Amino acid sequence: MTDEDTDPASAADPGAVDVCGEAPAGVAGDTGAVLGDLAGRLGRVEEQLAEFHRRSAHRELVIDRLHEENQQLRGGIARLILEPVVADLIRLDDQLTREVRRLEADGQDPRLLWSFAEDVRQILDRCGIDVFSAEPGDPFDRDRHRPLAVVPCQDESRHNTVAEVVAAGFAERETGRVRRPVQARFYQYTPGSQ
Repeated sequence: MTDEDTDPASAADPGAVDVCGEAPAGVAGDTGAVLGDLAGRLGRVEEQLAEFHRRSAHRELVIDRLHEENQQLRGGIARLILEPVVADLIRLDDQLTREVRRLEADGQDPRLLWSFAEDVRQILDRCGIDVFSAEPGDPFDRDRHRPLAVVPCQDESRHNTVAEVVAAGFAERETGRVRRPVQARFYQYTPGSQ
């Protein structure tokens, strides 16, 4: 009795691998070719997947950049549309504030007019504009103050400080850009002035 007679698997399939893991003599070359072909196909699939991921990452980068540009454009358009409105609201605030001061100086009740000025400031706030001011004695800040006049003083420590605020300043909340600096009168030290 031969090995082929005792091993039913080798008798049924001449290309089958025996129990020891060895292919029959004529099949070894075919298995190597099949494995080589599979390895080549697998390598091509890996290359295609890598290329797909590279393109996906590039696509995501482009989408993110376009989204950012879109947001910047939308913000710019909104600012452009609101620009004249904000400028007019700042002028209206100035006029109302001047009138409130005039009424106070005349001894009249400015509350009604002041309520309108407060409404204007709330509208500016909703437009992203912050109102800021200065206090007497604050040092001059070129970026936030606009001197309208000088007030002579003999105290050298008050030189270039705020004497009186004439009009509030306005700044964009998002960028911090000063739309209009505080308008004020400033002390100027003059030796011997009275």
